[in-house]
Amino acid sequence: MSYVIHGATGAQGAPVVSVLAAAGKSVVALTRRADAAVAGARVRPLDYSSSSELADAYRGAEGLFVHLPAAAPGDREAYVRHIVAAVREARPARVVFSTSGSGIGAPASPPSIPVDSAAATLIAGLEASEVSYAVIAPRVFLENLLLPTVVEAVRGQGVLRYPLRADFPVSWASHQDIADVAAVLLERPDVTGTVGVGQFPAVTGPDLAEAFAARLGRDVRYEAITPAAMKESITPLLGEGAAAGVAAFYQALGALPDHAIRPEHSAQELLGVTPQSTARWLADIGF
Repeated sequence: MSYVIHGATGAQGAPVVSVLAAAGKSVVALTRRADAAVAGARVRPLDYSSSSELADAYRGAEGLFVHLPAAAPGDREAYVRHIVAAVREARPARVVFSTSGSGIGAPASPPSIPVDSAAATLIAGLEASEVSYAVIAPRVFLENLLLPTVVEAVRGQGVLRYPLRADFPVSWASHQDIADVAAVLLERPDVTGTVGVGQFPAVTGPDLAEAFAARLGRDVRYEAITPAAMKESITPLLGEGAAAGVAAFYQALGALPDHAIRPEHSAQELLGVTPQSTARWLADIGF
């Protein structure tokens, strides 16, 4: 029996492959790169364009890890249709889906996911398929702090600039946190529904700056910027459309009192898995 991992060479999928391979599991790494080599896994070049090909990859799987790649909304909806059709046909023993932080809603976990979104369609499809599944719901990824425009200001000016107000608590999580939770959920069919993944208690911008300061051995202060300023800084890196999406996300967050998980829905409570602190994450990535 094998574990099938989507996006196995990407930021979320690659750590899941590593965790499972280190545990001695048989792993099938799905990637759109035909020339990819993934340590500890059998590579299967495959995208989301064919439900029959996906079903062939899913068939007989002990577990399936899914997250949706960045793409135009129409493409993402097509991916979801193919994934759901393949799950219904192949019926893997267990499916774990990461929302990749796409949910925004009231300050409670699970987060509200727009009913017309691809993520909501996928969750509804998994529910209707009657396979065993769970949803991972991170809030904001710590890796977002590694954007060149953010890191350069931290290193060069001692300023952490980010589009969240200084008193806004967030349950930050790393890609490694997602992988650790996914690996457990793939083998825990007794845990269903949505699992919030992130730091608890949630931390603010000044808390993040303090962790950077401790790592660098010098002062780092936090400065809240507007979503529009963030958009302007990242447009050359991500493109106009993607940057606008990022800005809209943080604009929506600005209307909330926090973006924190709640203990009763957390990986800490449900699985006994505690996400990294910011300081530990910075040390682990060699910042």
